[in-house]
Amino acid sequence: MRKVVTAARVLRARRPAGRALPRSRRRAGRVLAGAGAAALLALLPACSGSSGRPGPPGEVASTRAATGWDRSPSSVAAVGDSITRGFDACSVLADCPAVSWSTGGEKDVDSLARRLLGGKNVEGHAWNLAKSGARAEALPEQMKAAAEHDPGLVTVLIGANDACRSDVDAMTPVDEYRADVEKALDTLHERAPGARVYFSSIPDLKRLWELGRTSDLGKEVWKLGICPSMLKDPDALDRAATERRDKVEQRVAEYNSTVQEICAKDKLCRDDGGAANATRFTASELSRWDWFHPSREGQATLARIAYERITAKR
Repeated sequence: MRKVVTAARVLRARRPAGRALPRSRRRAGRVLAGAGAAALLALLPACSGSSGRPGPPGEVASTRAATGWDRSPSSVAAVGDSITRGFDACSVLADCPAVSWSTGGEKDVDSLARRLLGGKNVEGHAWNLAKSGARAEALPEQMKAAAEHDPGLVTVLIGANDACRSDVDAMTPVDEYRADVEKALDTLHERAPGARVYFSSIPDLKRLWELGRTSDLGKEVWKLGICPSMLKDPDALDRAATERRDKVEQRVAEYNSTVQEICAKDKLCRDDGGAANATRFTASELSRWDWFHPSREGQATLARIAYERITAKR
């Protein structure tokens, strides 16, 4: 049985809208973060119903679980990795959450939060809790942080770093990935029973290798440690290198399938049906600094996919 939201938790969630949000530490050395395309975070006033919409003054947050999908949530929270943090989209080796596909406020990206909430309502109703370098094991704690805001919607993009390891043997096993995702969803449903969840699929890492290997600058940056399981020795086309890249591609496919299976059993969850993974990103949609993370244009592409899936009738 899901826990009832306590009055103490409601009071803790009552934060002034103007309070500065915590900043994720920028870890330049952990460039090994998310794959080419991740997450949003929205804050609700403490007096909100299970749908995530603000309620009348003094109303206590509803403890009743949501019963179906909400195509127009009024707050958004994002969890995940460097893709959702906008890593390398604005400057080299730095997060840029202002252009995040999920919660960013900049007009040219037109993030999911801007589309759902309107540009004037992003601040104070959308929070980015993703962290560059995060793997699926970090997802339950991120969900716990998101639940504190009782959001109407939580976006998730996680798993690139689970596949982007020092070698293929170090990749996160699929059963561990599944357990982490299931635990994260349980945590959210217990602590914020009205929140819906949207999962973006992990982009095609091999496609990013195909594009980036044409850039001398990109290949030099990859040597810093970006996704070595896929990107090391980028010009090698021998059998061993090909098999290595195929194994990474297969593991990403397994992660995405796992999310689809989990989400299909949860009426408060939607995934993108593999749309982000199937997208053939172009050079202009990749960071000009690392040829791996999404550029502002790439972030806009992810935002469009998410909005179409979240607002679709089903």
